[in-house]
Amino acid sequence: MLFDARVSAGDERDHLRVASKAFTESVILGEIAAQLGSAAGTPTQHRRALGGSRLCWDALLGGEIDLYPEYTGTLTQELVRDLGPAGADAAALRAALRGRGIGVIGPLGFDNTYAIGMRAVVADARGIRSLSDLRSHPDLRFGFSNEFMNRRDGWPGLAARYALPQTTVQGLDHDLAYRGLRDGRLDATDLYRTDAEIRRYDLRVLADDRGFFPRYDAVLVYRLDAEARWPAAFATLRHLQGAIDAPAMIAMNAQVKLDKIAEGTVAAAFVSAHAGSFGAATVSAAATTGTRARRIWQHTREHLLLVAVSLLAAIAVALPMGILAARRPRLGQLLLAAVGVVQTIPSLALLVFMIPLLGIGALPATAALFLYSLLPIVRNTHAGLRAIAPSVRDAAAALGLPPLAILWQIELPLATGTILAGIKSAAVINVGTATLGALIGAGGLGQPIFTGIRLDDLPLILEGAVPASVLALAVQGVFDLMDRAAVPRGLRQ
Repeated sequence: MLFDARVSAGDERDHLRVASKAFTESVILGEIAAQLGSAAGTPTQHRRALGGSRLCWDALLGGEIDLYPEYTGTLTQELVRDLGPAGADAAALRAALRGRGIGVIGPLGFDNTYAIGMRAVVADARGIRSLSDLRSHPDLRFGFSNEFMNRRDGWPGLAARYALPQTTVQGLDHDLAYRGLRDGRLDATDLYRTDAEIRRYDLRVLADDRGFFPRYDAVLVYRLDAEARWPAAFATLRHLQGAIDAPAMIAMNAQVKLDKIAEGTVAAAFVSAHAGSFGAATVSAAATTGTRARRIWQHTREHLLLVAVSLLAAIAVALPMGILAARRPRLGQLLLAAVGVVQTIPSLALLVFMIPLLGIGALPATAALFLYSLLPIVRNTHAGLRAIAPSVRDAAAALGLPPLAILWQIELPLATGTILAGIKSAAVINVGTATLGALIGAGGLGQPIFTGIRLDDLPLILEGAVPASVLALAVQGVFDLMDRAAVPRGLRQ
């Protein structure tokens, strides 16, 4: 596994590694950057919808990606907090970033600042036009994106600046919040100024009459050492400066979210339309998107690799732990308690905990799945061995068999059914949990599921959910067959 990880890391360093945050506009900008890099003759990878601002920023500083789209407001308010009062100054920001080995391309041409929006019909009925007007309506239900709920320039600062009295405030996915507004389950949410949904749902953008939100000029942030490795790509990328105005960005967001056109296709059309300005060749949209069957196969292969590697590693570690737990009851209680504690950690939190240790991608996801697989295998191995009658061991010992032979020839065969049941449980759990790996760049069948949720695209959700379900059933079927083949009929559970 470690060898594979090192090979993978080596392959990635041979490419310009572009990433994007987990929302449509960032993915489109990431696609544009990746396609321009490829058009400049640079081998390029795009880690689509890698995660939130902090995850992408840490990955950039850690050298796991080379470039991603960001916003100046996010940089000054959240990511580079030591700027102080000079934080709003572009020159100070660039100098601070350069000190961290980070460069900036941009602004790209549009300001995508935060705003708070309501359905126009609700705002008109209550006479709300500005954020200050919200103070007179404490019964309003707010639903904000999870990141907005905790940012300094998000809900905590907004509530303090305007003295807002609302208490029904929940965090949820940004795209799901729009659907909550549409269905009347929410009264207000946070918006990005270039969101296509503002027009689609006839939303009222409330005036920021106390000037709380800063500017969020779109830029590309990149590692300076990457520019030294790929000068041709960065020479082309610099043509993006000032090339995308707000109407153009809104139109591209609308094509993806409303017209259901793939981000890669929209990005290819933009690059091709500006090929002369960028000095880049026309990009084929077909080359940027795969067929559905090819995408499903790619995601299934990634998913299987995550499950297989983590499960094999767990079997190699958990079986000896289960045997030890059965042989040493006091130590066994400690071992079972330790693996039980791991199982109590929410799977998403466990994935995030792995990032500071192992970075992003398949390696931390595999490590998290490995830890999650331990409990069922350890517990069932322990239970299977402890269920064997002592008289069986005594009879084997009376025949002169040494302890190791008794374990291999008597105990483990008798406990095979219980041990296989534990491995089967771990495998099925892994198939489901591995979908979360997409949140930290591990790929797999979670990728189309989360993208489909973001785009409100049911076929895309099914593109990941159906193969994941089939895979779980297939894994269960394989272990049932193994159980029949390895366990005598009279010992089957």
